[in-house]
Amino acid sequence: MADSRSVDSEEIQMFRDMVLRFLEQEVLPNYERWEKNHEMPRQMWNTMGKAGLLLVDFPEQYGAAEASFDVCQMIQEEMCRLNLHGLATGYNIHANIVAPYILHIGTDAQRERWLPPMVTGEVVTALAMTEPGAGSDLAGMRTSAVKEGDHYILNGSKTFITNGNIADMIIVCAKTDTKAGAKGISLFLVDTSIEGFSTGKPIHKIGQHSSDTAELFFENMAIPADALLGEEGKGFGYLMQELPRERLGCAVQAIGHAQGALDITCAYVKERKAFGGTVAQFQNTRFKLAECQTELEMCRALLEKHMLKYQAGVMTVQDAAMLKLAATEMQLTMVNECLQLFGGYGYTDEYPISRFYRDARVQTIYAGSSEIMKEVIARGILGR
Repeated sequence: MADSRSVDSEEIQMFRDMVLRFLEQEVLPNYERWEKNHEMPRQMWNTMGKAGLLLVDFPEQYGAAEASFDVCQMIQEEMCRLNLHGLATGYNIHANIVAPYILHIGTDAQRERWLPPMVTGEVVTALAMTEPGAGSDLAGMRTSAVKEGDHYILNGSKTFITNGNIADMIIVCAKTDTKAGAKGISLFLVDTSIEGFSTGKPIHKIGQHSSDTAELFFENMAIPADALLGEEGKGFGYLMQELPRERLGCAVQAIGHAQGALDITCAYVKERKAFGGTVAQFQNTRFKLAECQTELEMCRALLEKHMLKYQAGVMTVQDAAMLKLAATEMQLTMVNECLQLFGGYGYTDEYPISRFYRDARVQTIYAGSSEIMKEVIARGILGR
């Protein structure tokens, strides 16, 4: 009988083959157009759902494949390796971040209502934490939810929300006690069809152009009391509980993306002629790529270690911060070095390394900036 490791490897390879076929047939032929138009068609979520790519590691009772956690991460890694970082970011929010909040914290009724249509792509989701005046300072958020009878009245705004323009449901962080700081934060499953919800113009970014990024507005929005996710006032704790998986997902994307950039750079320098030989023959090229390969493998080893810890339920907030910091900083350094080896051609849209470069930049900013990661790590070592 095969051991669990070989079974898992077979499962991952089977899913990888399916994912690659899907991306090659449904995404790659259209992706340049989506990037140019700064949007990905809403229908693509339904297409991903039909292909069985959404919430793959969730229980079968919700219509999912109940595959291993590694499969969900592999899908993001392959998307990024193929230079589809904008798609991977939206996917990460929906399938790797929002869905676990509902599974881990939600009631049976909330799970039954939201998870099955999230599996099929009929419902697209987002997570709304960041506000115009409060980024990583969650305690400083101003969005409020005031209990009135069997409803909460939601008021406020959010910004830089991935999937925000097309989302059918958004997990919204709001203050239910404005005087309690972080202890006054609660989470709500907000149906965007309810009156009082609106979005601003899509936010255009320097990279990940096809990733939907929005500003959200809530004006006297009456949401039912049963939209409360978990217990009132415990939102900050839930965020701390679930953020490690989000940051692990960022690291997975960083490693896949860096691998993709390295692959196309190695192919390019073998073909590019200069001074009577190929660029691959120059010592500088060889040493730079040797350094890139080494840094990538070190981060991959760190990722594998912490994925095992996450699956065992022992991955800490500090672990996730170290992983995200190391992997995303490596990603930025590597795509920069790879673009340099393309020379002037790397600075043109004609060569895909330019998109690798643009798309990577935000990785050290969202889901907690590198500076915040360092502070989280330092607190684990030195306390506050």
